[in-house]
Amino acid sequence: MVYRFVVLTDEDEAFVREFEFLESQSLLDFHNALQEELEFDRSQIASFFMATESWEKEEEFTLFDMGAGSSTMENAVLEEVIFRKNQKLLYVFDFFNDRALFVEYVGEAKEAAGMEYPICTISKGLPPKQVSFGGVARKKYNNLIITDDDEDDDDEVVDDEILFDSEDEESLSEFDNPENAEEEE
Repeated sequence: MVYRFVVLTDEDEAFVREFEFLESQSLLDFHNALQEELEFDRSQIASFFMATESWEKEEEFTLFDMGAGSSTMENAVLEEVIFRKNQKLLYVFDFFNDRALFVEYVGEAKEAAGMEYPICTISKGLPPKQVSFGGVARKKYNNLIITDDDEDDDDEVVDDEILFDSEDEESLSEFDNPENAEEEE
């Protein structure tokens, strides 16, 4: 049996992806299909959450075993976690800003002979950026953002003599001796 899913985002109404998976595939297969389709950086963490009808998070499925009874994507086989039509999942891909894709199980189909699953059957709109520097992340990483001003291209060449005079060079020579570089106790 093939399970069909629709994936949406609240960031862009034009974004729609539809996927088909074999019932024996796992949420890890789903994660990998999303990562590939959306061209996300695979080194970033992500989780699936079972969700209520109003998209509230319930049970989490993580990439790695987090201990204390956590469930992993690898162990979450679709036929075991999808138990009703319109089952909802959240795929959280940006934990700093709590951004997620909305995943909904929309039905079943017969497996097509010779077809490799999973497969993205519909791909419309641009995917959301994986990491957004708005909101919380912007505040946390504001110092990491560097702008490139065109005005910097016209910098004047600085004469070394302005920076160091002969007295400075003599005082710096003590650092050439490794004995002077040892930490003071």
